[in-house]
Amino acid sequence: MNVSTKTKRIFLSSPHMGGTEMKHVQNAFSENYIAPLGTNVDRFEGKLRQYLSISGALTTASGTAALHLGLRMLGVANDDLVLCQSFTFVATVNPILYQWAHPVFIDSERDTWNMDPDQLERAIKACLDGTLHEFSGLGFFKNRPPQLPKAIVPVHLYGMPAKMDRIMDIADRYGIPVLEDAAEALGSEVRGRKCGTFGEMGIFSFNGNKIITTSGGGALVSGDPRHIENGLFLSSQARDPEIHYEHSMLGYNYRFSNVLAGIGIGQMEMLDRFIAKRRNNFFRYRRELEDLPGIFFPMEPEGYFSNRWLTTLVFDANWYPTLRIPDLVAYFSEHNIECRPLWKPIHLQPLYRDYPYFGDGFGEFLFGHGICLPSGSNLSREDIALVILLLRDFLAKHKA
Repeated sequence: MNVSTKTKRIFLSSPHMGGTEMKHVQNAFSENYIAPLGTNVDRFEGKLRQYLSISGALTTASGTAALHLGLRMLGVANDDLVLCQSFTFVATVNPILYQWAHPVFIDSERDTWNMDPDQLERAIKACLDGTLHEFSGLGFFKNRPPQLPKAIVPVHLYGMPAKMDRIMDIADRYGIPVLEDAAEALGSEVRGRKCGTFGEMGIFSFNGNKIITTSGGGALVSGDPRHIENGLFLSSQARDPEIHYEHSMLGYNYRFSNVLAGIGIGQMEMLDRFIAKRRNNFFRYRRELEDLPGIFFPMEPEGYFSNRWLTTLVFDANWYPTLRIPDLVAYFSEHNIECRPLWKPIHLQPLYRDYPYFGDGFGEFLFGHGICLPSGSNLSREDIALVILLLRDFLAKHKA
């Protein structure tokens, strides 16, 4: 294969239709229910409940909307503290500000790249002993009295489950509810239990690049029916049960489309196959690159199952001293291939850089030395072969 050959566009994670989606979408048209709610929404939520073995699922306009609803229902409000993973996408954190609360950022641990339980407990103790200001650049933390955080928001990043056993143990000991961000982890498990079902609530995303898509949308899930009932109320503009439009509290327009739910029904029929294909992508990348020194893939701890939404890896600078991630992304782009750096930690973002942070810089290391490779379930063998060939070519030019 010629390295210099331009190809069709190879996307990082493009939508993959299974073939039955249009049939379910047509159901919305045949019923003339081109609106939120409807039979497709009911069926899609039912499939989510069944797949996750959980009693409650509420579809929403986005995963971000689901997170916002979850924080609202946990009582997060003005001046509260929320413990949040730093190595993630900004949508995990923005809903905390929607509620006028304050994020406290937790670094990642080495095994799963997700919330570090040791740093989590360290942060809780600082909140309770009045030393939180020592970890913040914001002056108003200095004179705050000791305060129990209102919620913990771990993330199952790139489909890899966080260390939920330890996180839940810490949360239970201190009496802090957990809201799981499983936006990227539909189908991932820890010892047979699905991600998103460990905490008080969990959320998923069905954005166009996720493991299944409805073009846009998300879901809030919970084993507590009160959360689903209250979430439905708040997401429907908090309309009181009157014949006219009566509103006693602030609500949102967060409901999900009956048309898009039809896509979701069809996508759920393909979910297990999509997961198997993405896992096969990961194992092929690892198998065909493992002979190269200084390359590390995140591996599943014992009892963990990752949907491998994205295949990620990091490079050892000792082996590749001149390698710069932006240069590698640009190199792939020159060959019409979409890759991207790992997430820039939120505590480094201009909007959030003065908020408290607990860690040793591992998230910063990942951002500076890691990349996401094309991982879609619709990639061909030839697509992956070209990515591997190009990566080998690039690394050969930067090897020590």
